[in-house]
Amino acid sequence: MHSRVSPYLLLTLANLFWAGNWIVGRGIRGDIPPLALSFWRWIIALVFILPLAWPHLRRDWPRLAPNWRWLALFGFLGTATYNALAYVGLQYTTATNGLLLNSFIPVAIVALGWVFLGKRLRPIEALGVFTSLAGVMTIVARGDPAVLAGLQLNVGDIWILISVFAWAIYTLMLPHRPDVHPFSFLAAIAIFGCVELLPAYLWELADGRHISFSWSSLGAALYTGIFPAFLGFVFWNKGVAEVGPARAGLFIHLMPAFGILLSIAILGEKPEPYHALGIVLIFGGIWLNTRRRK
Repeated sequence: MHSRVSPYLLLTLANLFWAGNWIVGRGIRGDIPPLALSFWRWIIALVFILPLAWPHLRRDWPRLAPNWRWLALFGFLGTATYNALAYVGLQYTTATNGLLLNSFIPVAIVALGWVFLGKRLRPIEALGVFTSLAGVMTIVARGDPAVLAGLQLNVGDIWILISVFAWAIYTLMLPHRPDVHPFSFLAAIAIFGCVELLPAYLWELADGRHISFSWSSLGAALYTGIFPAFLGFVFWNKGVAEVGPARAGLFIHLMPAFGILLSIAILGEKPEPYHALGIVLIFGGIWLNTRRRK
């Protein structure tokens, strides 16, 4: 990827693709079981990744092979666990609850970084985190604090919370990934993730849960494989490598904002004033964290 591409643009696009992933995951839940969707999306992504990654994989093999345990852990957390558990959670909870819980990823990154890595935030960065989180709360609460008080955790929310911490750990680990080409890294963790997902997918099949084939289910699988899995991970990994986990994690707050905009554009939902307020707060928090130090 060209080095002059803004890492903030890459992080923004990654979250735009992932916002669509939440809409697809919830909308297609009756046609594609969650583990099947997670497995096949990475198989589709590998179709696009491997032709680009092959020359780099051959060159980087001496550095990849000794780090296979780390790559397996990256694949387990980022490829196998995060989206599979999110899709499982969306079987039982609403997209609103899912997006709200997912928005705690930046907080989880900061908290885990503080506990295990001794990382600290400047006051202006902490203000940015909470400003952006306030924007998320404004959107999911539809401008009414009483809505937040009425939200209750169910089994789907618990699965999504587990996926949140899996992604936070994956993001914190990224600066320590093997020093290889981004496509080599993505191909390696995608392969490990598919292998790690396979037993769970076979269990789902044995349980009698099969894909209901249609043009909509095929289109949904292709979208999740090409945009959130392939391009989303390439852009995210590149952006985190340039700006760091804590600052990159703040961009997760863009997902609810993009989710609202996509719902308006695709589903014809009516925009409300609280949408605009929430989006302004989200971008304001990101600006506080990404502006240059004087």
